[in-house]
Parts: sequence; structure tokens; C-alpha cells
Amino acid sequence: LMMVTGGSGSGKSEFAESLVTGLADGPNLYIATMFPFDEECHKRIARHREMRKDKGFDTLECYTGLKHADVSGYHTVLLECMSNLVANELYMEQGAGKDTVRSVTEGIRRLKEQSRNLVIVTNEVFSESVPDSVEMKNYKKVLGEINRNLAGMADQVTEVVYGIPCIWKKDADCTPGRLVESAVDHHKE
Repeated sequence: LMMVTGGSGSGKSEFAESLVTGLADGPNLYIATMFPFDEECHKRIARHREMRKDKGFDTLECYTGLKHADVSGYHTVLLECMSNLVANELYMEQGAGKDTVRSVTEGIRRLKEQSRNLVIVTNEVFSESVPDSVEMKNYKKVLGEINRNLAGMADQVTEVVYGIPCIWKKDADCTPGRLVESAVDHHKE
């Protein structure tokens, strides 16, 4: 389980995709969590589709209910992105609402059990300088708790800052982690 985080526009998605393509021993699945509720979302979705075009991904759109996703049969799973999934679970009618932390954490565990490699992208939204509304404070609290759970389960945690991957955690027995160094080198080119 590899966690990739970073701020908006940091290069975290590109880095996460390079991790997955570096592990390619079988079919790869991209779990898309952004619900296309406006024109800006449609543009971001199109940009991400273009980024992963010809990289061998099947796509599963999963806006809520991650624990019900069947990813068996896939060598590597890339979930993009935790911050969208958390917002969906908190605010969509079919979402988990107040049970979001438990529901999403359970979903991550199930994905991890079903796949050989799991790469999860999340956002670092905690140092933004805009004053938070009550709703945003709650969202950040829930996302923060899920990110802590995710980091605790992860074999590797990488933060991408200005396109530079910084590894914060790497378990000694993380076999895929050895490939991360080649992904970091590839990312620098």
C-alpha cells in the first residue's frame, strides 16, 4: 500500500501513475472518485483521462461505497483521489455521512486485501490560508483522520512537493518500494 499526497498542482497524480506503471505485471485499475457535478470537474476528469491514456488502466467510477468495490483480478489499483471520495461520502445523499471515517477506512482495507499493489492519492489541504467555514473544518477533520489511518496502514508514504517526491515512510519489507526509487528517478528526467 503506497500513499501519495501533495498540494493542488504538485504533480502527485503523475507521480502515482508512474508508480503504477513501474509495477506493471498485470492488469491495472484506476478508481476514479471525482463526481462530475460541474464544468470544472468535467475538465479535470478529461485531463486525468488524457494523462493515463495508453497506460493500460481499466477505470472504475466509485463516488461512494468504496467497501463494495470488487477489484479482484487486478495486479495494481490506483485510487484517485481520497479527498473527492471523502467529500462525496460526507455530502452526497447516498454517502456515509457521519460514518465516513469508518466506511472509507473499511473500504481501503478491502481494496488492500483484494489487490497485490494499492496506490492511493490524497490531498494536502491542511495548510491553506483561507479561513475555513464550519463545513470545511469538519471536512478537513474527517480527511485528516482518514489520511492518518491510511498512512498507518501504508508501506510507503510519499509527499510530492513542486514535482519532487519526498518519501516520509518506507517499510523495510516494502518490495514495491524498491521500484519507487526508479519511479523517482524517472520523474526527475
